[in-house]
Amino acid sequence: MTQDYKHKLLNFLKEKHSKIDAVVMPDFFYDRLISIDYDPEQFSSVITDITLRKGGSIDGVAQMDIRGGNAVNTTSALAALGVNVTPIVCTSKLGLHQIKFYLGKYRTDLSHVKIVKKASLTTALELKKEDGKANIMLRDVGSLANFGPSDLTERDYELIENADYVCLFNWAGTKKFGTALAENVFHRVKTEGKGKTYYDTADPTPNKDKIPELMRDVLKTSRIDVLSLNENEAICYAGILSGEILGNQKNKRFDELAIEAARVLAKNLPARIDLHTTVFSATFTKKTEVVVPTFKIKALRATGAGDAWNAGNILGDGNGVSDECRLTLANAVSAYYLSNLDGVHPTRRKLAKFVENSAFNTHSVGSFWAKSF
Repeated sequence: MTQDYKHKLLNFLKEKHSKIDAVVMPDFFYDRLISIDYDPEQFSSVITDITLRKGGSIDGVAQMDIRGGNAVNTTSALAALGVNVTPIVCTSKLGLHQIKFYLGKYRTDLSHVKIVKKASLTTALELKKEDGKANIMLRDVGSLANFGPSDLTERDYELIENADYVCLFNWAGTKKFGTALAENVFHRVKTEGKGKTYYDTADPTPNKDKIPELMRDVLKTSRIDVLSLNENEAICYAGILSGEILGNQKNKRFDELAIEAARVLAKNLPARIDLHTTVFSATFTKKTEVVVPTFKIKALRATGAGDAWNAGNILGDGNGVSDECRLTLANAVSAYYLSNLDGVHPTRRKLAKFVENSAFNTHSVGSFWAKSF
């Protein structure tokens, strides 16, 4: 069955696609990625030893500066796939120059970028683990913390109203006004616009005290068409709606718990629930479930996978492909990015070549593999 998904995806990638106009908000980060060749226990031991010596260096640590922020990363991935995408993000003057450097080849409209006093910065530590890599992000969100509805102009809203997709990311980063921003923007789309609303809050726990407010004022409303999450986010939100989720954390495998959490969300929230994990992705509504395996790759990085996945998901959704094809597409975009030596996003042509030469993960999740209900 999975080979059929590959065949349909390859046919789709070779077809002429519908024109899609997308708006993405609100973050751009300067990211420094530090690849640490230790597992957490080993790294902790090394740090402790250096601290006891009153300081010192660790040489041979691979580092690189990369494009960061959910919105700008998704912009890059969408643009590479041929989607017309406009970012409404905030950054410093230097940050704008960096965005131009990263997105210049796509001729992206950057006239909606907001210049603020303090840029957003992340130092991402990638540590080894048995099943791949784990990333720990040390963030200074800067002026993003204060970004809210008052930063948007009528020109921004005109763009939002005419977009086919309006995508919001990084709720916790917009620490003070994130819920209000989502309420305002998605309300405008639903009352004055024509497009779909797409929400990926990213990790909400840095702003955990406000999660109940987000749930009440945004997630439980009909303003969201698609809610995109990873395992941790799904379990976090479902735990608010069902005590069984938290109670089963020790009794179930993590991937099985994530599926159970996504079902709880689909049952209780109006939005379609799209779940992406390292071994499968899935889509849930009140009536349907579809689960598709990811591609088998050697992951060269642990950050940015969700942003690439969202871009493929949006492209597939915007062209009305089947759930199976859409999820396979999203998985392919993410896998290409994670396994690419330079960490670049694929064009449709390069993605087709990747899919032709790639195999699916054989890991299964109970009886759900590639299954529709």
